[in-house]
Formats: sequence, C-alpha cells, structure tokens
Amino acid sequence: MRFLEKFRKGGRLLGFTAAGFAALIISLIMLIRSLHTRNAYEIFVSGLLLFVLTVLYIAGRWGARRLSVMEPLWKAPNPMTADAGQKILVSALSFSPPWFRLHAAVKGHFFPSGGQKGCLMSTQTAVPYKNNSVELDFCFPMSGVFTGEGLAFLRDIFGLFSFQCGSIQKQTLNVMSSPDALRPFLAEPSSGAEDRRNKSANDEERYYMREYAPGDRFRDINWKSSERIDTLITRISPDTNEKVCRLEIYFRNFGPAEPSIADFWLLDRAKARLMQFLRTLNESDKAYIFTVHTAGETRELNDKESLEEFLQELAALTFFPAPHEYPSAETGELYVFSTACDKSLPAFLLTCQVRKVLLFLVQGADNNIVNKNKEIQLLFMRSFFKKNCIPRPGWIINRKPQQLNIAAARLDITYADTRL
Repeated sequence: MRFLEKFRKGGRLLGFTAAGFAALIISLIMLIRSLHTRNAYEIFVSGLLLFVLTVLYIAGRWGARRLSVMEPLWKAPNPMTADAGQKILVSALSFSPPWFRLHAAVKGHFFPSGGQKGCLMSTQTAVPYKNNSVELDFCFPMSGVFTGEGLAFLRDIFGLFSFQCGSIQKQTLNVMSSPDALRPFLAEPSSGAEDRRNKSANDEERYYMREYAPGDRFRDINWKSSERIDTLITRISPDTNEKVCRLEIYFRNFGPAEPSIADFWLLDRAKARLMQFLRTLNESDKAYIFTVHTAGETRELNDKESLEEFLQELAALTFFPAPHEYPSAETGELYVFSTACDKSLPAFLLTCQVRKVLLFLVQGADNNIVNKNKEIQLLFMRSFFKKNCIPRPGWIINRKPQQLNIAAARLDITYADTRL
C-alpha cells in the first residue's frame, strides 16, 4: 500500500496519468527493440510517440505554470443534505490553452454518521470551453462529515498528462440526514407549558406609546397625542402574557465502540426522525422551546437559528459509550430518540417511570418484519459507488440486524436495513 501511494504521488508530481505512463513505457520498449532489430518502421513510430509525449509534456508544464496563480473556489449548498441530488459550484477558474482542457475536482474522505473510519470520495468534470465556473454532482448516501479539498487539473485531450494548477481550498462539511417519511407526532403543548408575564418596572406607568401599525385596535389609539405630532400613536399595555411550551428530549446516540455501516444507518434514521420532529413542531408553533440532551451535552433551542445550528451539529454526532445517567424528576412528557444499538435503553426507561415517555426507536428489520410487509427504510451499498464513494470492504458484509424488545405504552418504531 505504501508503494502504491508513493507511486501515485510520483505520478502526480511528474504529471503522468496511468494512460500516459503506459504510453511512455510502450514507446521506450518499442524504441529499444527497434534499435536492436534495426527496424526502421518501429524506430519511426516509437520516435514519433516520444516526440508527441515530449511536446505535450512541455506544453502542459508551461500552461500549468501560467495558471499557478489561479485560486479556484468551491461552494457547497447550505445545508448539505444526503441523497438530495445537490451540486457544488466551482468558480474563479481560468481559460485552458489549446489541446488542453481544465478539469475541476473535489476529493476527500467521507465519514458516515461522523464515525472515525471514513472512505474515499471524489468527483470531477471538465470545465466547458471559455467558462470560468462549473457545477459538480456531489451526493452523499447518508449523513456524516466530509473533509475534502477542491483543486483544478490541466489535462491534454488524449488523457496522457494531468498537471495540478492553482491553489487548493480545503473544507469540512456536515451532511444532514435525508428526510424521513412524514408521520404525525403526539405532542401536547400543555404538558410543560409555563406562563411568562412581562411587567413594567414602574406600576404607575401603565402604558407606553409607539407609532400605529396595521392590525392595532382603533380603540388603543391616543388621539390627543396623535393630533399634537400629526401621526397616529397607539397605546400598548406592558402586561403581556406569552405561553411557552417546553419539551424535554433525549437523543441517545449510544452504541458499540466499533459500529458497522448498518449501525450507522440506524443512527442516521434516528437523526432524521429527530430532525423532522423538531422542525415540524417549530413550524407549527413558535412558542416551543426544546431542551435536547445528547451524549455529554444539553442544548436549549428557543428559536429557528439555534435549531438549525443544532441540526448542523447533529449530522456529525456519532456513537458514544453509554454512561450511568438518570433523568431529572420533573413533570411533563419526555421524548426519547434512540436505536437498537443502545443496549442501556431499557435501564434508562426504568428510571423514567414517573413521567410520560414517548419513545422513537429505530431498529433493524428481520424476516418477520419483511413478511409482515412493514415499511423498511433501506440503504443500498451500491449507492455508495453511484455517488462516487468507495465503501470500506468490511461495510459490505451484512450482519445480524440490531433489535431491542421493549414494551412501552407509547412506542414509535422505524425499521431500517442495509442491502447490497
């Protein structure tokens, strides 16, 4: 492996592609053989091939040196979502010289569900003639983290040489889960609701004034003040009541130390379920405040900005070992999102018996589930290759699906599986 890596690095430094290196070897062998046999025809053909290779090499080196000041920029969609058919825009490109074509590429490693073991992923395309930008198809099979670099190559029309030109821009992208199928959520805003009353510091000052806005009541208009300044002024009471519904959520991303791709797929579907849960409730009522507990961290999401920021970070969350934890003895419902990889989930639920718990569980699908025609969310390993991603060999091996036997009054189960 080290030899192959050194060989690839040497090829990049010299500018040869695999086809160009093969053409060089064949030309040299033909030349040596023709000189030994004194075959004039082979001497002419091999010499012509070496001449063409030399001319292309010199022209490519000269063109790459001219484009060395180029600074290609690649911009990914925000947010980046798995299996969404999105494109990456590569801009600030220069024009290529004759007989050569500029190619834009994005290469790096993709870590499914933020795991420690990643896989190679790359995409590239030729830049249209006289264009300074191009779009690259860049689609991910599931959520995770991509660390890569955008770069440009100058290649001849025969594909014999490839010279890197311009600067390299590195980025790290969090890839969010693909949306889950729409399902209703059993959320009760009254459970955990609290009153917020904002009062004026001075009890004698019962009102404050502001300019009239469409929708204000006419009876609240202060006509005397409005006549003095020739502008409609509205009286607003400082005593306002605002209902706020707090929901406590546990996202239990606990699992094995060395998870398989099937385990990562279960975690991905749990992320998608949580993402849909939060967005659906936030869009239905802005009064929701979410307290989300993940492995080692607690976040309070009180607006859309904090929610979207959390969902970006959620894409990079991976498995953690399960600690000894106990939820606080509070009132109201408790929403738990977990997977069948969470072997400590039954013990956790025992500590929550005093509360109303709604459990969203993602687990594998066995033959019984298949025979019952249950809806199964599938991840096909061949989709990695279709998305320019090379999966690790161990991921292709199918393992026994992870399952948990949990009896709960309020249980929502999502079945997920991996197939070749």
